[in-house]
Amino acid sequence: MASLKSKILIAIMLKRHWFKGRRKKPKMGNSVEAVLAFRAECEKGAERFGKIPDGIEVKPGIINMIISEWLIPENAMPDKLLFYVHGGGYVSGSCKDHRSIVSKVSKATRLKCLLFEYGLAPENPFPAALNDTITTYQEILKKGYSPENIIMMGESAGGGLCLASLLAIRDRNIPLPKAAVVISPWTDLSCSGESYSTKNKVSLAPLNSWTVFSGLYVAGSNVTDPYISPLFGDLKGLPPLFINAGNADELFDEAHAFYEKAKRTGVDVTFREGENMIHCYPLLAPLFPEATEAMTEVTAFIKLHLEL
Repeated sequence: MASLKSKILIAIMLKRHWFKGRRKKPKMGNSVEAVLAFRAECEKGAERFGKIPDGIEVKPGIINMIISEWLIPENAMPDKLLFYVHGGGYVSGSCKDHRSIVSKVSKATRLKCLLFEYGLAPENPFPAALNDTITTYQEILKKGYSPENIIMMGESAGGGLCLASLLAIRDRNIPLPKAAVVISPWTDLSCSGESYSTKNKVSLAPLNSWTVFSGLYVAGSNVTDPYISPLFGDLKGLPPLFINAGNADELFDEAHAFYEKAKRTGVDVTFREGENMIHCYPLLAPLFPEATEAMTEVTAFIKLHLEL
């Protein structure tokens, strides 16, 4: 049973449009202006709630012309790395609006974390995000980081992009990272599952947002291409995976379907279901017990596979 604290906080988040004077949940517009407004709202939210924990150094950088940011905790291990792929529906997301949540993982694991800004749709549709992710990963290998010392992690669209990138890295015969963590991953951009119509009405995401984001990112490509929708891929040979998803989220069904397919394929995969939990709830730690417990499981998986 969900804790009282989680019920209250989740209820407030689900009804946050009330505090802006809107009776109904907002609907995502299918225009450049609507996307830019969505990006600005995400950045504004990060400014309000994006506190960096004490003991984390934020070091900006450029990797092969891609804006990046290193989050370095005190007593960080010099040779180990968390390679983080941010979410945002492929249309938003930046180092700025993700550094606070990623720094929590950095501090808990004593790992240096790399954030980077892949090209966003609609200006940069598929395969820009995939190519930028693989390019950044290869540059990290050139800097001397061993694949055995790298964990790849992402949430939401970043979780899906993380999985798609693993498929592409494998297919290009690039050494794979040691393991990967994905939280509420977007694995099926066809948005054909029933949950998109049933759960979107009561989830955190604006109405119709997933279909709008998908259309802008896919931009005429084959939506079942595994590098877009990794659920449709051959999953053989992937590294150990940890998947977390809340079952009150419209992406839950496809996250679980990916887990089942990976398990049948022989991948070492762990799945954690958050009962009555929302999209990417572990990243809300330590606001309520379920988020804290889930984040503890995530960091334990990372420590286990990097032998920390």
